[in-house]
Amino acid sequence: MSDELRTPLHGMHVSRGARMVPFAGYDMPVQYPAGIMKEHLHTRSAAGLFDVSHMGQVLVRPKSGRIEDAAAALESLIPMDVLGLGDGRQRYGLFTNDTGGILDDLMFANRGDHLFVVVNAACKADDIAHLEAGLGAACTIEPLERGLIALQGPQAETALARLNADVRLMRFMDVREVDFKGIRTIVSRSGYSGEDGYEISVDADQAQDLAQWLLDYPEVDLIGLGARDSLRLEAGLCLHGHDIDTNTAPVEAALEWAIQPARRSGGARAGGFPGAEVILRQIAEGATRRRVGLLPEGRAPMREGTELFAAEDGPAIGAITSGGFGPTLGAPVAMGYVAIDHAAPGTRLFASLRGKMLPVTVAKMPFIRPGYKRT
Repeated sequence: MSDELRTPLHGMHVSRGARMVPFAGYDMPVQYPAGIMKEHLHTRSAAGLFDVSHMGQVLVRPKSGRIEDAAAALESLIPMDVLGLGDGRQRYGLFTNDTGGILDDLMFANRGDHLFVVVNAACKADDIAHLEAGLGAACTIEPLERGLIALQGPQAETALARLNADVRLMRFMDVREVDFKGIRTIVSRSGYSGEDGYEISVDADQAQDLAQWLLDYPEVDLIGLGARDSLRLEAGLCLHGHDIDTNTAPVEAALEWAIQPARRSGGARAGGFPGAEVILRQIAEGATRRRVGLLPEGRAPMREGTELFAAEDGPAIGAITSGGFGPTLGAPVAMGYVAIDHAAPGTRLFASLRGKMLPVTVAKMPFIRPGYKRT
């Protein structure tokens, strides 16, 4: 008998012919009968429904009853401006270690009297322990066992608004309570595909009803982990454990945009987070390597671990961390790290693939135009 955990939508995946695989301790759907390519393109053109219930959902409640105290406490663990985050708004964040490396990336939202945090599935046990150790004196840390559904794509708003038209009023990174035919949820206008969309936290015993209502609409189809990965790669989004890890600092990862001025040198609350000395120095002076987008020539995808070279007969100057075929582009795409002198868009490099040196060009990310609703 398998030891993998099951999400509230597990039965739905099996009944719809999903190919199930172990992922982060869960039995998860990697693809459905239509296949990864069609699932990917459907999300880009219509609306894809993803089961992301394996992610960690955590409430951080201030023991004082003051949201400012929870925000200040969380700022001791992440280099983001939490105190400046408005009620009903969400931000991207990073747990960092003492050397400036990234323990995990996360989303955190201001829910008025508490913070709502979503962390990666593979890291959630460690992340919850990290929150307890760092915030336990000031806050109550409450892990949730709930469903989490992502609806992504240019028709996501059309589909979800059939259940409650209020979701049309939400803009990118808004978070609010929404009632769908008597099912109370927490909805954020965000996602991991580069498209407009929503992530919906719902009671586990109501997740399947909500998913089925959405799947009854012609524009909505179930999408597995395979297409989720190719979608996020085209969008230039990092996968923890691959593109970012405990040995990668935010500036190296091209994620300094996520560190607001209040936490930088000269800001109102500069530093005060793990690895601040390293991270703030790299913001000021730069890093020796950089995460970049890569466009291989030809049709052959270049996978994680492929070494990169400035010249065919020279030493390696970096490596690919994520790579595959980009269905939207109809061509292979990748991202990886290269020495800073070779990180400018347009730089021509070479990748060692099956004993051959193949050309690859540094490119701007994302590879597609994001569809986020910012107004």
